[in-house]
Amino acid sequence: MNGNMKESGARVGVAVAAAVVASTTPSIALAEISGADILLPKAAEFVPALIAFIVIWFVLAKLAWPSILDMMEKRQAKIASDLDAAEKAKVQATEAAKSYEAQIAKAHREAERIVSQAKKEAEEERSRVLADAHREATEIVSKSHNAVESERKKAMIELSGQVVDLSVEIASKVIGNNLSDDQQRRLAEKYLMEVSAPHGN
Repeated sequence: MNGNMKESGARVGVAVAAAVVASTTPSIALAEISGADILLPKAAEFVPALIAFIVIWFVLAKLAWPSILDMMEKRQAKIASDLDAAEKAKVQATEAAKSYEAQIAKAHREAERIVSQAKKEAEEERSRVLADAHREATEIVSKSHNAVESERKKAMIELSGQVVDLSVEIASKVIGNNLSDDQQRRLAEKYLMEVSAPHGN
């Protein structure tokens, strides 16, 4: 890179020196010389021009070229730095985009997991509620059946007692005398057996 910059600086110096030399040489009357004389400078003009060129080249080489080359090197370094920064920014942007996409994919997976877990928990809760409701309903029906059966047995016992008392009373009136306790017991048992026995058609 420094070689290219020095070569460019040399070309600029040659151009500047040539312009200075051209401005310092005497003007040639076109009417007095031919076309071949224009291309071949006279010795009296060539030596001062060469001396001026060497002096100007030396001055430029000592004073102007270092600053010009330094400026060009700095500019080239800045361009290279800007290119490096742009490349780094591009790489960072690519990495950031990949990281962002990975975070989005992770968020989607997490959302799907949460939704799936919520559905599972809701289904489990639904099953539990249905099981509890079925169990409670079964218990209520069972208790109702037990209560009805208990009330039925209680009513049957009360009704049987009333029937026995009424039967004994009727039998006593029909027979016309009081029955002993043993007779009343046997009569009641006989009546209950007849009442409890299945009736045929």
